[in-house]
Amino acid sequence: MAKAKVGDGPGMKHPLAGANLGTLLPALFGNGALAGGQHLRAAGILGAALGRLPFSLAERVWSMIAVEHHLDPPPVFIVGHWRSGTTHLYNIMSRGNFAYVPPLATGLPWDLLLIGGLFRRSLERALPSSRAIDNVPVNPDSPQEDEIALASMSELSFYHALYFPKRFHHHLERGLFFDGVSSDEVDEWQGRLKHFYAKLVHAQGGRQLLIKNPVYTGRVRMLAELFPGAKFINMVRNPYEVFVSMRNFYTKLLPELALQDYRHVDIDQVVLDVFPRLMERLEADVPALLPGRYVELRYEDLEAQPVEQIRRVYETLDLPGFEAARPAFEAYLASITSYEKNRFGFPPDVIELVDRHWSDHVARQGYAPPSSAAAAR
Repeated sequence: MAKAKVGDGPGMKHPLAGANLGTLLPALFGNGALAGGQHLRAAGILGAALGRLPFSLAERVWSMIAVEHHLDPPPVFIVGHWRSGTTHLYNIMSRGNFAYVPPLATGLPWDLLLIGGLFRRSLERALPSSRAIDNVPVNPDSPQEDEIALASMSELSFYHALYFPKRFHHHLERGLFFDGVSSDEVDEWQGRLKHFYAKLVHAQGGRQLLIKNPVYTGRVRMLAELFPGAKFINMVRNPYEVFVSMRNFYTKLLPELALQDYRHVDIDQVVLDVFPRLMERLEADVPALLPGRYVELRYEDLEAQPVEQIRRVYETLDLPGFEAARPAFEAYLASITSYEKNRFGFPPDVIELVDRHWSDHVARQGYAPPSSAAAAR
């Protein structure tokens, strides 16, 4: 478990600075005391929300009137457990003719049309150069998952567990699995999701929306009902590699994001518990999808033959425009040839831990323990 103190991260602007007051006030005042040294940060978050308030209200009213909320064609969702290669696939496919979540929309989900449009260039200059967890570069056009944006629009988000770890498991259960969540809360979350997606599509010329979010691995059936005709791409990766990379995920993100002490969080147990629950929900939901709505990719195949695997996705899901987008896919792939992934070892205790908790899923997915220290991004 990481022993860094809260606030030891490099001081990134906190994502909650993009929240609305209806989300922010219950979050800041309903999760227990903040850690020492975090009060000024919280004051800055609150000040940002207050300063944006007139623009946020104006954008919400205008977007409800002027933005078409019916998505046609329906979205394409990239799912799969964190660290399974979903970001790599998203980065490639976003070079096609898709709308997606740009960095500004992640930070300003309520304000991406007005403030995001008026101050786009200055805001883009403030973006971090790379992601904290794996050094993947962040550019103004780098696609982002929508979960951080949704955490600024609703308390029903996995990220609230990272922001307020005093109630880590409370937010994890609600934000990942909707456990203990009322139907009215789910309806509100769905309404805000559709509101956000409609603005993304409007801002990007009406193109089909491409979304990546590991949380949705457990919500395939719900999303298929919410967006009839939606299509799903599931990324699968060796669970041993997923486990060690998830350790790094939490170890890097908690110091960056936590507004409270997080040292009580048992990272290994969290990872061990969440992975099978998400896989079981996915396995229960997929059989209900119609043919042509779902395809599964293995991370190893995507790395070995990326263009051919993207072609398979387009053909299986009947997506238009592969040949037109192929030069853009190839150019992006050529641009990342020098990228160095994080590398983690696989000592015997890690192999034994995964075998003891995930053996059924390892066997069903057809994987074996890594034979030596291998790369895991």
